[in-house]
Amino acid sequence: MDKLLNDFSPGLFVVSTILLLALIALMVKFAWKPILNSLNEREEGIQGALDAAENAKKEMENLQADNQKLLQEARLERETMLKEARELKAKMIADAEEEAQAQARKMIEQAQAAIDSEKKAAMAELKSHVAGLSIDIAEKVVRKELSSKNNQLELVEEMLGEATLN
Repeated sequence: MDKLLNDFSPGLFVVSTILLLALIALMVKFAWKPILNSLNEREEGIQGALDAAENAKKEMENLQADNQKLLQEARLERETMLKEARELKAKMIADAEEEAQAQARKMIEQAQAAIDSEKKAAMAELKSHVAGLSIDIAEKVVRKELSSKNNQLELVEEMLGEATLN
């Protein structure tokens, strides 16, 4: 350090100081403003990017809320449609059951009517057949009874006796 103090030259110090101050003045005049401007622009760009990111975040939250709302509405609409489909299914089944019961009642009524008709026809045929048999039997009995003259006279007397008794 002694050597430095021995080699100190005040003229060189003054010239170095003037050059340093001139360099600082030139730097302030020509470089300081562009450096500050670029720093300000960078700061503004970063702030703009942060603002854009914040806006994008808010917009994303809004979109998510809208999506949730749409999803909930879609679920509600799906539930409503399923409920309507179930009600329609139940109504169709009930209608089909009613129609089947009505057709079954109609078929039973038709079958009962057919049975009654067949029964009446059978009874009429049976009566006709019994009447025919009765006439045949009566004819045979009368022929046998009236085959001899004595039998005829006895029958006439018997009938006359019954007629007077009544």
